[in-house]
Amino acid sequence: MKDLPSVPPFGTPGSPFGGPSVRSVHDDFHGDLLEVSMGPQHPSTHGVFRMNVALDGETIVKLQPVFGYLHRNHEKLGENTGYLQSMPYTDRLDYLCAMTNNWAYALSVEKLAGFEVPERAEYLRIIMGELTRLVNHLCLVGFLFNDLGTSFTPLLYAFREREKILDLFEALSGSRMMVNYQRFGGCRVDPTPEWLDAVRAIVDRFPRFLDEYETMLTGNEILLARTQGVGPLSPELAINAGLTGPVLRATGVDYDIRKVDRYGIYDRFDFRVPLGDHGDTYDRYMLRILEMRETLKILQQALRDIPAGDIIAPKAKSRGLRPPAGEAYGRIEGPKGEIGFYLISDGSAQPYRYRVRPPSFVNLTVLEDMCIGTTIADAVVILGSIDIVLGEVDR
Repeated sequence: MKDLPSVPPFGTPGSPFGGPSVRSVHDDFHGDLLEVSMGPQHPSTHGVFRMNVALDGETIVKLQPVFGYLHRNHEKLGENTGYLQSMPYTDRLDYLCAMTNNWAYALSVEKLAGFEVPERAEYLRIIMGELTRLVNHLCLVGFLFNDLGTSFTPLLYAFREREKILDLFEALSGSRMMVNYQRFGGCRVDPTPEWLDAVRAIVDRFPRFLDEYETMLTGNEILLARTQGVGPLSPELAINAGLTGPVLRATGVDYDIRKVDRYGIYDRFDFRVPLGDHGDTYDRYMLRILEMRETLKILQQALRDIPAGDIIAPKAKSRGLRPPAGEAYGRIEGPKGEIGFYLISDGSAQPYRYRVRPPSFVNLTVLEDMCIGTTIADAVVILGSIDIVLGEVDR
C-alpha cells in the first residue's frame, strides 16, 4: 500500500482550514490545537456534511462547514428539462418539505407564464404548506432532543404525529414524501370531503399533543442547561448574512414572507409571527413550538372557508408550456426560511437559467459565528437547531 499523504499543520496553506493560523487571532493562546473532522459520515451532522473543527481542549476556536458531498446537479437538470418535468425534482431538494418546494417553483413559473390560480387551489396550497410546516417542525424538535442525547422518546412521539400527516399526503398524491402535487396554475388532485374531514380531525387533536409535548420537554432541566445562552445570534449578523425563517425570527427580527409578500391568499388569515428574545438555541426550539400553534390557527381558518370550484386554471392545462421571454423570482416562507426559484425564459420549452435560493444553505453560513467559544458537544445541538437538509444545501 502507498503511504498516506501527511496533513499539513493547522493554518498552513495545505491545511483543511488554510489561511492564517488561529494563534494570530488568539494571541493569548499558549497550547496546542486539536483538529477534528466531523463527517462527512457522522451521526450528528444531519446528512452527508462535514465540519472541520479546531479545539482548545473542548472549546471551539474555529469551525469550517464543508459542502459538496451530495451535489445533485439540480439546477443544471432544470435547464435541460421541460418546466413541468422539473416539478418532481423539487420534491427532492428538502425531502421533508416537498409540498412547499413545489409551491415556490410553481409560483415562479406562474409569474413567467401569467397564470391565475383558482381560489380553491389557493386554499389547498395553504393547507398543504401549513401541514408541511407541522411535519418539518416536528422533525426538528424530535431530532434536537436526539442531538442532546437526552432521550429517543421525543423523536418517536414526533414521528407518531408526522405519520398521520404523511398518510394524508399519500392518500391525496399517491406518495408520502415525494408528492409531486402542485401544478402551474393550481394543484394536481382535488381532495374529497372525507379527506378534508381527516385533516380537520388531525388539526383538532394536535393542540393536545403539543400540550403533552411541552409538558414533557419545554421545562426539561437538561434542555434548559444545554440550550439557554448557547449559540446566540445577533439580529444584525442574522440580517447581514441574509438569514430567514425561524433562525432569523429567533433573534427578534419580525420578518415572515407570508406577511411581507402576502403571496397566495395569506392576507385573508389571522395569525401572529412568534419572535425570540436572545437568538439562542432555546429560542430556536421554542419558536418552532409556537409556530406550530399558529399553523393550527391557519389550518382551522382554511378548512372552514375553503370554497368549491376548479383546482387548476384552464389556461394552464395545455401541454408544452413555453413562457414568453423574461425572468421571474418566486419565493415563499418555507418551514426553514425563504425558498425561492429564479427563472429566465428565452421562449423555449426549457428555462434558459434555473437557480434555487435554499434556506438551509444560507442559514448554515453563520454556523461558525454561533459555535466559536462553545464546546464541541454544543456545536452538535447548534447545528441541529438551524434545521438543515443536505439535499437543498448541495442542490
